[in-house]
Amino acid sequence: MNAGQRYDLGDRVRIDDRREPRHHRTPAFVKGQTGIVTRVCMDQAKPEDVAYFTMNGPRVPVYRIRMMQCDLWPDYTGKPDDTLDIEMHGHWLQPA
Repeated sequence: MNAGQRYDLGDRVRIDDRREPRHHRTPAFVKGQTGIVTRVCMDQAKPEDVAYFTMNGPRVPVYRIRMMQCDLWPDYTGKPDDTLDIEMHGHWLQPA
């Protein structure tokens, strides 16, 4: 793992369900959902900092998270093993 990396491939994580009153690039439909880390991407500035031009904060790891579509949408009518991948900044994740 890299210095700031908290999760590794295969780790199960939960996307935080907090309500940010500002820009944060976390879609509402994934908040509170769980998934599996499938890729560790490069560190980036927090989007909350970038949106308000306060990029002095630390860079955080970005992770690709895979979730089951039937978990995201209870009325999903596609194949039961259909997935959705989304890249999330690490400060929005917690162990599941």
